Order: sequence, then structure tokens, then C-alpha cells
Amino acid sequence: MTASTGSRNQTTTFDLELLNQQFETATPKEILAWSIENIPTALVQTSAFNVDDMVITNILYSELKHPVPVIFLDTLHHFRESLELVAKAKEIYNLDLKTYKVPDVDTREAFSAKYGEALWDKDIAQFHQITKIEPLLRGLDELNTVAWITGRRRDQAVTRANMPIFELDSQGRLKINPIATWTRQDSWPYVAEHKVIYNPLHDQGYPSIGDEPITTKVAEGEDERAGRWRGSEKTECGIHI
Repeated sequence: MTASTGSRNQTTTFDLELLNQQFETATPKEILAWSIENIPTALVQTSAFNVDDMVITNILYSELKHPVPVIFLDTLHHFRESLELVAKAKEIYNLDLKTYKVPDVDTREAFSAKYGEALWDKDIAQFHQITKIEPLLRGLDELNTVAWITGRRRDQAVTRANMPIFELDSQGRLKINPIATWTRQDSWPYVAEHKVIYNPLHDQGYPSIGDEPITTKVAEGEDERAGRWRGSEKTECGIHI
């Protein structure tokens, strides 16, 4: 039995419509507690170590005391501050970190030599396929994932406005969005109250942080993801489509 087949067999036992009705007004902690209770194994968090991801990690590791594997996609193009935060979080939380990257490539220079200079400018879809989508699918499969937790919120983009708390991905795995109903005005007070570590770039005009070559600062009044793929109509890297 493949991992995705096993996932479909387990996740089809959940009534997603009923779950979404029941948890629409629930707190992220309540949603994550249900997830832990009902999916005690093969539950993972995917994290880009943005502030919302750190909130979820803190709830799992510090409040619920239930460490789950955390998948991090090392695209080789992250900001230095992002990689420093990953290392710091691993130490503070004793994180069960699972890092996935492009096979057989370890530096930006090696990536450029293999795939061409500035691939993101020439073919952004291929860049994301190579650096994010394939590594993520490989990671979910290797960990025999039944359900994965994301840090997406409905107010982040128009493509996420109607996002449910519980949904199935294209492989039949359960995808859990515990802070779907939150806004940034919910995330930052939590960070302050619980003293959650976060990327210092958030304080420097980067509300949403992706790969360094394709992430810019966001001006006052702009959508928080306006700095991702600026100048294009792109709103998602492909992981959540």
C-alpha cells in the first residue's frame, strides 16, 4: 500500500463538512488538539518559518507538548535570517526537523550550474516545481503522512478567502489549516504573549518571507503577500493548488 493510498483510507473516515462546521469558531489550539487526538501518528507540520508557522509550532511543542515532524523545504535561496531562525527554532524546541531540498545540489551556485542562471525569472513554475513541490511531495511520502498542518490564513490572499479548516489535498491526505480564521492582528499578540521567536525580517517590511531573489518589502497599505512574485499575477507557489 502506498502512503497516499493509506492516507485516503484513513481520511475518508472524517466528515469534513461536519468538522468544518464544528471548528469554524474554534481556537487554533483546539483544532490542533483534535488533530493530535484523532491522528496520533503520521501527522506533520509544513513550515516556511514565517510568523504564523512559528505560532503553530509553539502551540504544538510548548502548549500541547506534542512534537510532530516539521517539514522545511530548503530551496537554497532563503534569506540568511530565515536559515538562522530555523537553526534557532530547532535548538529551542528540540524540533523534529525534516529538511528536504533539491537532490544532489547543495548551493545556489550549483543550482544555477544545473538549471541555469535566475531560473525564477525564466520559468517560475519550474523553479517552484524543483525547489518546493517535488521536495514537499517526497517528504510527505517518506514520512507516510496522513495529515499535514499549514500556516495559511484566509485573509492572506484572494485565493485563500474561502479556505476551509479541514480539506483533502490532491493525494487524499488531510490538510489542516488551524489559523485559517485568524488575521495578523491575532498572530502578533500571540507572539508577544508567548514570547515566540520570529524572523527579524518581519520587522523590516517583510510580512511574508519566501526566497530571497523573489521577495521584496511591502509598502504600507499593500497586501501582505504583495512582496511575493512582485510584478506578476502569481499568488501561490504551487504547493497549495
